[in-house]
Amino acid sequence: MSTPLYLAPRLDPRLASLLDEAGFLHELMHALGSPLNVVLPDGIADNVKRFQEVYDRHRLAGNIYFAHKANRSSALVRRLAATRAHIDIASLGELQHALGCGFAPDRIMATGPKSPEFLWLAARTGITVNVDSAGELAQLAELVERHRLPQVRVLLRLSDFDSTGVTVLSRRSRFGTPAGAATGLLDLLDKHRESLDLIGVAYHLDTIGPAEKATAFEGCIRVLNECAARGFRPRAVDIGGGFGVDYLADRAQWEAYTSELTSAVLGRRTPLTWQGHGYGLRNDAGTVRGALGLYPAHRPVSGPRYFDELLTTQGQSLDRPLATLLLENLYDLHVEPGRALVDQCGVALARILEVRDTPSGETFVRLEMNASDVSLEEHGVLMDPVLVRRPGNGGEGGGNIVGGAGGPVGVYLIGNLCLEADFITRRMVFLPERPQAGDLLAFANTAGYFMDFSADHALHQPVARKVAAYQDGADWRWCLDENYWPNHCTGEDC
Repeated sequence: MSTPLYLAPRLDPRLASLLDEAGFLHELMHALGSPLNVVLPDGIADNVKRFQEVYDRHRLAGNIYFAHKANRSSALVRRLAATRAHIDIASLGELQHALGCGFAPDRIMATGPKSPEFLWLAARTGITVNVDSAGELAQLAELVERHRLPQVRVLLRLSDFDSTGVTVLSRRSRFGTPAGAATGLLDLLDKHRESLDLIGVAYHLDTIGPAEKATAFEGCIRVLNECAARGFRPRAVDIGGGFGVDYLADRAQWEAYTSELTSAVLGRRTPLTWQGHGYGLRNDAGTVRGALGLYPAHRPVSGPRYFDELLTTQGQSLDRPLATLLLENLYDLHVEPGRALVDQCGVALARILEVRDTPSGETFVRLEMNASDVSLEEHGVLMDPVLVRRPGNGGEGGGNIVGGAGGPVGVYLIGNLCLEADFITRRMVFLPERPQAGDLLAFANTAGYFMDFSADHALHQPVARKVAAYQDGADWRWCLDENYWPNHCTGEDC
């Protein structure tokens, strides 16, 4: 076998401690079955603190809204309710869930496409509504007036911002109203001043580019100035999410893998993927074509650090850092992190059912889960699982320790569906030693979108149950996700 190409996950001390508890994890698996999702509620409170520290460093005010769509866990949302954070919900079910987990209406904001029932409950409960279009704004005003409800707080979600000076390429979004059409929204708000309270504007961008986000921010400032000139009293800019996560522990491993993948696509080395899958790259007569369709899994400037750097980004037309523009205009700043707030907050576990070698020399590891249970590849994230030996199978702890018994092995991880396409990962995964049936594979840091965002009951296979794990002194405790409440924790924010 050629030199192993590891993509070791980044693990914070709490998550690493959990993965070292092989006996505890195997007991959970024995009791609740495979696959199994484990969330760490105290981690979300830690991440809120890190984002709040950025606010404090720049002397800014505003709200941190957790994008609930990243994870449906009750334990995470209940633990979040015990912090200073707010929550962003994008469906009727998420709104009902947030209310039931302890969030008061003044800490909830509705975003995304909204059904009539969703808007009705939003108006009834008095949460803030991030309005996506003129039609939605008119529908909300009609609800408030017809049912004689209290005034509803709204933000206008904008998109398609024009840049001045140097052109900034902007990817179009299907969400929001083009900034150039904001005047029409303000005309509509003029007619419904008694029903709707305009508190600010927002944007949604499918990009990690600071320059593009700075352009959108400046566009929001210009719209807010128009709002003030028309007698409205807006108070906030909402810059959405997109702060990212650093999934990998080692930059060199990421660079080595992507380099070797290119060589494999060109046929210059042994294949790294099943049937030559190139993750967007292809060999065109000896030349690499296409684009690598992967998330930048080693991304040290992410989460709160990315937020901090974004605030120091210089605007093109207004010629000052974004934080300065906020302070000068006395505007609050709202953010909507999803995966960045659940970074290091969960792990997906699967039992190994079979390890077998093919006549052509590949090694298949069949797991008691399928690709929808841990949708890393669907979201373009490449990250090694951690091998957790079953006690008595040659190891007592967890962790990918290079040079274990028998040496490293390259394997393909396959799922439990009767489908050729059911690969947990289409790349060859290098494990530190050959696993055995009964061992576990732990996919770390899956709480943001990978854990249950795509899970279904295909072929009547059960979806993963979910538990909350928390530390009680030196011991780990657990309960079913739906049974967790913040009184289980012992931190100062509880």
